[in-house]
Parts: sequence; structure tokens; C-alpha cells
Amino acid sequence: MKILSVSHLSKNYHDLKDEIPAIKEITFDLEDQEFISIVGPSGCGKSTFLSILSGLDQQSDGEITFHKKNCKVGYMLQKDSLFPWKSVLENCLVGLEVEGKVKEEDKKEVLRLLKTYGLSEFQDKYPKSLSGGMRQRVALIRTLALKPDILLLDEPFSALDYQTRLALSDDVYQIIKKEKKTAIMVTHDLAEAISISDRIFVLSKRPATIKKIYEVKLTNKKTPIHNRKCKEFSAYYDQIWRDLDVHV
Repeated sequence: MKILSVSHLSKNYHDLKDEIPAIKEITFDLEDQEFISIVGPSGCGKSTFLSILSGLDQQSDGEITFHKKNCKVGYMLQKDSLFPWKSVLENCLVGLEVEGKVKEEDKKEVLRLLKTYGLSEFQDKYPKSLSGGMRQRVALIRTLALKPDILLLDEPFSALDYQTRLALSDDVYQIIKKEKKTAIMVTHDLAEAISISDRIFVLSKRPATIKKIYEVKLTNKKTPIHNRKCKEFSAYYDQIWRDLDVHV
């Protein structure tokens, strides 16, 4: 079942002299509980696209249609942006406080999430007590507390070391699937995209258009770490790398 349709989406920026196209004619449908990744050259407009879907920026042209009534979008940024003077539990409730919706059942749901994903013993601790991976899990729970239908993830693992990044990608994937969420992730890491996604959208250089869409079909697909060992993994990597047309 479709949860989102994007039709001929374009975004132009203006300076004193000219109009600068950032995104051009992007069209696709997103299925409920699907996980897609967006890859493309640096500066091609990937984060701009997420900003438009989240409502933080406005498109210049095209339509965005949510097929679920009162569809809510949650946005997880590159940095965890936890408040150092608030406890883990208080940080998880920040979004609800902004919306003025901190009810007892909401607090119970946050406590459930913290317990389910191994953070309950840290709920009264402060962010300085947490590792980088734990901080990102707190940031994800803070986003989930708002009960979004669609999660937007902008390079959520980029600030972490390689081992933590691998472990956290597994954690985030399991959380998103268990909570039955739909997700769109921007990443520069092709291996990450292949291991975690149902589909991968390859964007062109600016102005960004969808150059190619890959439906990721891996034999015996399981968790992101396991999926890197699948026999089709390297073929997807080589094909997508060629499509990116990156010269260094």
C-alpha cells in the first residue's frame, strides 16, 4: 500500500544574479513499511530533498501526496543534538514537549522503547555518560516518541567509528522494522545502503534527478551485517558505484 507519492518535484534557489536548480523532476511512490536509501554525488541535493519532505523547506514545483490521513513525518539529523543538561528520558520527551503533548501514556511508551532497546538503565543519566552509538539510539527513540508514520534519516551514522556504525545500522534497522515504520535514508555509504534497503535511488549530479532505482534482492536477506555477506552484495556495489560516476 502506498503511503507517499512524489510527482515532478523540483527545487530552485535564487541568488542576486541567477536561478540555481537543485532538484529536478523527481517522481516516485513509497510503500508502507518500505526502507529506501538515497545515494548520489556530494552536494547533489539529497539533504535538500529530505528537508522538503519534512516540511522544513518548500519545493519550487511538483506535488507531495501522503496517502495516510494525518500522516506524520519524523526527521533524524546527522548529529544527535541531545541537550547535555537533560537526562536521557527528558531528551526523549523533548519533541512531545514542543508539541505540548506529554501525556502519561506517551511517557510510558518512551519508557517501553528505552527498555526494549537496552537503554532503560540509562534513562536518568546524562548524554555525556553515553557512547556515540547509544546517543544515536536515544535520538531515534526521541523521534519515534512522536509516533511518525515516515522516518527521514539524514546520514544517521556518519559521525561514528566503523565498528559502531555497523552495529548501530543493525540496531536501527531492527527498531524500524519492529516498530513497523517506513523510512527514507540519505547516505554516502553504498555498503550501508545495500545492506539495509529494500530499494536504492541513485541521484545524478546537481540538479538532482533519479538516475536509476535498484530493487535490492539478496539471497537469505536478514540483518544489515549479515546482508553484506550475501552473494549479490558485491555486484550491487559495483553497479551503483558506476552509476554514481564519481571521479577523484
